[in-house]
Amino acid sequence: MLRRRMWLMLAAVLVVVLILAGYKAFSIYQQIQQFSAPQPAISVEAEQAQQLQWQSRLPAIGSLKALQGVNLTVEVAGTVRELLFSSGQQVKVGQPLVQMDGAVEQASLATAQAELGLSQVEFERGRSLVNRQSISKSEYDRLSANLQKATASVAQLQAQLAKKRINAPFSGTIGIRQIDVGDYLSSGTVIATLQDLSELYVDFFLPEQDVPLLAIGQQVEVSVAAYPQQTFKGKIAALNPRVEDSTRNIQVRAVLPNPNGKLLPGMFANLQVLLPQTTPSVVVSELAVTYTLYGNSLYVIKPKLDEQGQPLKDAQGQEQLQVERRFIQTGERRDGQVVISKGLSAGERVVTSGQLKLDNGAHVSIVGAPSTAAAQ
Repeated sequence: MLRRRMWLMLAAVLVVVLILAGYKAFSIYQQIQQFSAPQPAISVEAEQAQQLQWQSRLPAIGSLKALQGVNLTVEVAGTVRELLFSSGQQVKVGQPLVQMDGAVEQASLATAQAELGLSQVEFERGRSLVNRQSISKSEYDRLSANLQKATASVAQLQAQLAKKRINAPFSGTIGIRQIDVGDYLSSGTVIATLQDLSELYVDFFLPEQDVPLLAIGQQVEVSVAAYPQQTFKGKIAALNPRVEDSTRNIQVRAVLPNPNGKLLPGMFANLQVLLPQTTPSVVVSELAVTYTLYGNSLYVIKPKLDEQGQPLKDAQGQEQLQVERRFIQTGERRDGQVVISKGLSAGERVVTSGQLKLDNGAHVSIVGAPSTAAAQ
């Protein structure tokens, strides 16, 4: 009886072990089937590399300056009697701006003019007398000197009186006035700024190795933070005849038309000098390139091939695609585009979105409309 019970227990244990072993074998079989099954294609966006006529440019930064700009100041001290302009007003050359009190100078001028009249009369009388030898030559010379002295005194006072009236030295826009009627102004006091905004200068620096690429009349494109979506065109007007010793850069000045007065002196400018020659270059979107310390790379989309070198197709008859990671050399970047100087040919398709999910040889499918590079 005891032996029979032991056999039953052994049989039950054996059945349980067989059940567990079968379940484990079935689980392993499912895992093997799962790993051996083809992986689904990874969805990516792509574009085709294009060969364009790429115009090279020299980037630089600079500062805007007025064609003519001064701080209006007084030359002689005095009290402001009348203001003849408003802040921000457009003024013409020679237009009166400030009249200072000149009562003292007017009185002195009247005295000097009276003395000039007397000297003129005495000189004319002396000239008639010296011809008749009624007076000596030395007396005649003294009368002539008195006349010249009186004439110079009148001219001096007239010049001082003229400095009491400040006129616009050129046409332009006058700034915010810094004085009021009744202010006593010492010599050198700033009245306001006057800027000619019809054209602007943009001064910038370029490395000395770029000197052979520069020429008078070369076009530049300028952009400022105030108008980020707008580009202003100008031309190089002057090249400094020497290179800066400290930076080994050459200063360049371009002239920029400003018909609407949008641009103001002192603005920070980003600019590009357009070089005349264009070269055929392979161009792709910057989104396609992965930049690392070990080199720049991108993923090129290619058809998947069988052992005979023929493209593989899926159940729907569509060509299967895979990616190849390729290291490249990049050139200029501009407006979201980058030049590929080495490692890519025109017409090849590259991944522009989804690179983080990829590895070399990964199976992919293209989704979305491929973007087209804009002509430069």
